[in-house]
Amino acid sequence: MKKNFRNPVYHNLKMNQVFPQGWMRRQLEIQAEGLCGNLDLFWADIKDSKWIGGASEGWERVPYWLDGFIPLAFLLRDEAMIKRADFYIDAILRGQRADGWICPCSDKERGHYDVWALFLVLKVLILYHDATEDERIEGAVYRALKNLDRHIDVYTLSGWAQMRWQECLLPIIWLHGRRAEDWLVELAVKLKSQGFDYEHFFYNFPYQNAVKKGEWTLMGHGVNIAMALKSKAMEFLLSGEEKTLSYTDFMLEQLEKYHGMVTGMFSADECLAGRSPIQGTELCAVTEMMYSLEILIMITGKSEYGSLLEKIAFNALPAAISPDMWTHQYDQQVNQINCVETKTTVFHTNGGDSNLFGLEPHFGCCTANFGQGWPKFALSAILQGEESFYVVSYVPNKVISSVNGAPVSIEVLGEYPFCDEAVIQVETQAEVTFSLCLRIPEYAYSAMISCGETYVVNGGENFTLKRRWSGKTRLEIRFLVSTVLEGRPNNLVAIKRGPLIYSLKLEEEWVRVHQDEKGKEFPHCDYEVRGKSEWRYGIAGWAMQLCRCGVGDYPFSPDGAPLNLRVRCIPIDWKEENTCVAKIPASREAKGEPCMKTFIPYGCTNIRMTELPYIGEVMEK
Repeated sequence: MKKNFRNPVYHNLKMNQVFPQGWMRRQLEIQAEGLCGNLDLFWADIKDSKWIGGASEGWERVPYWLDGFIPLAFLLRDEAMIKRADFYIDAILRGQRADGWICPCSDKERGHYDVWALFLVLKVLILYHDATEDERIEGAVYRALKNLDRHIDVYTLSGWAQMRWQECLLPIIWLHGRRAEDWLVELAVKLKSQGFDYEHFFYNFPYQNAVKKGEWTLMGHGVNIAMALKSKAMEFLLSGEEKTLSYTDFMLEQLEKYHGMVTGMFSADECLAGRSPIQGTELCAVTEMMYSLEILIMITGKSEYGSLLEKIAFNALPAAISPDMWTHQYDQQVNQINCVETKTTVFHTNGGDSNLFGLEPHFGCCTANFGQGWPKFALSAILQGEESFYVVSYVPNKVISSVNGAPVSIEVLGEYPFCDEAVIQVETQAEVTFSLCLRIPEYAYSAMISCGETYVVNGGENFTLKRRWSGKTRLEIRFLVSTVLEGRPNNLVAIKRGPLIYSLKLEEEWVRVHQDEKGKEFPHCDYEVRGKSEWRYGIAGWAMQLCRCGVGDYPFSPDGAPLNLRVRCIPIDWKEENTCVAKIPASREAKGEPCMKTFIPYGCTNIRMTELPYIGEVMEK
């Protein structure tokens, strides 16, 4: 009997079928103009990597970079960038040995080479095939997996590969769809057997408190855990056991309970660090959690994964990257009044330079890896299933595909999430029946959908419209939302409206540091960001006024924030400790008169105050 994998409910469309629009396309253009679009032109770990015959790093950094650079280049249809991607893929394929080994190390080094980089480069190769249909890729992946199958019989998984074993299921399942050979299913079982057991790890969760300061651990490592969130769903494709799907929710519940941040992320600086708003979250963990959620949505179609994905994408992702995307942080903090280098640090397992904005603060993995965030999100905003499409996020986007041979175009218009509405235009060139599934976000208490007739749908549900489509159809969607205060640990609160978190806007000064270090010339240089305005406030009542300013050239920037809230605040006593805000206020007693302060979306901030105490009676609602 043939051994098979189950199929996901949905899949990404090909890159040549996806056309980001509006601010979503502009965000990709900013990324191409910034660090991700230029790393191969100056950064030694990419420009002179062993993957292309050089002398610099030959492990994860080139594959990490390509994982974002390839979809970025092809979504923008940028021919110069595409040629640069081609150059790297050509070099990687030329380097594959006759026995299938593809990573850049000598035969003697293979036994000690952490094959996590192999999992990653195979993911990159299938991504490239998705963009180009390059005929060389299938054979190269086949030979590499054959080699891996033999390799791990002698050198069983360890280190990063053991913690990230599920990442290799992606190329295995991809290849099995083209060559349905039993050994591929058996290799997947072998990897699971040798990989880290996250089910028992979370069932007996050892990190109900922060990892002890200075005690770095692979098990408590935030990026490993962000990747692992899709492990049980990937197992479902292998085993078909429904119970494995529910375990993902338990993992998320544990992380939220003990380490959850208001942004939808969990703390991990670099390991799990508790729920305080001054603990950090590594940027690699942000992009990997987004990717895990994207995979989970494809496998399950569950609405709540889409809501969490949006929260992270619109808040945690842009907040850790400068508006021009030339610099980034290793760690971001929810309450972050300065980003300055210190000898002692609040972070549990990272150094005092971890929240600088720079080329590679603390460590260069995030430099290479952050680029996958926006392009893969754009690819996941609209998915296709069997005679169906699923609108996961209402960011401006367009896809062109077909159902039963009939061409279909679906375009989402508007400025979502910076407004509470969107328009979907469906166009077919012939009459064709299919289902259009719309994710109604959990933050909306209801949504009104108009397309000739009006539907009212509860938030947190998927609304499916199955019909025979012909010509052009316009759907108008309005989300009914309100501004809310979310309770946070230590009797603090955060302001939320729709998928956006709001933070007190702080004046800032950017000061260059490390100017003598090679490779840190302008614009890819290091900065301290120093707060220049008062931040010691509590929220005093419900006197909040929403102001829409429109989306500009830099959607996620303090001065270009597309909307803001005017919030009634009151001064309080709150200490600063080693350039960082104290975890909780010294006192909640008012120290002055109420005043109106500007709050902007969290993702538009570089420094911020997000979790504040609520002071006084409700004044207005």
